[in-house]
Amino acid sequence: MFSLDPETSDYVLIEDNVQIDADTSEYAINSSNYRYWRAPMQQYIDELIAGETGVRGRDFNTRWVAAMVGDVHRILCRGGLFTYPFDTKYAHKAGKLRLMYEANPMSLLIERAGGGATDAVNRILDIEPTDIHQRVPVVLGSKNEVDYVKDLHVNYSEK
Repeated sequence: MFSLDPETSDYVLIEDNVQIDADTSEYAINSSNYRYWRAPMQQYIDELIAGETGVRGRDFNTRWVAAMVGDVHRILCRGGLFTYPFDTKYAHKAGKLRLMYEANPMSLLIERAGGGATDAVNRILDIEPTDIHQRVPVVLGSKNEVDYVKDLHVNYSEK
């Protein structure tokens, strides 16, 4: 991790071998779109909100910068989960974030730091682009939380 030294205008190494804890109690999501999410994502957020009295048995904190780069920086510094999930708000868009120049670069950084990055089911870096501006849902950050969200989506069945 580098930081700009304003006196010299040089980037200075401030932390080497950045690693993200596999577990976390922080998440970042735009909750205003809750009604548009798929049921597994709604279930996931409901579980986090229930805290220690719910199935997860512990409290979670929300941190939302509303800028993916800022949220990813926080995750690299102290762990967490960032998601901009699939929603039905705009039926013609598969997600909000662009695969090639938003999801892929941030996913690479997160994975290199030991985290995970999916579209809720598939690894982001395994998605074959079909368009330069292709949009995808994103779930990235602490590995165990990303895997938990993936399991909810993979194992979900209409009730």
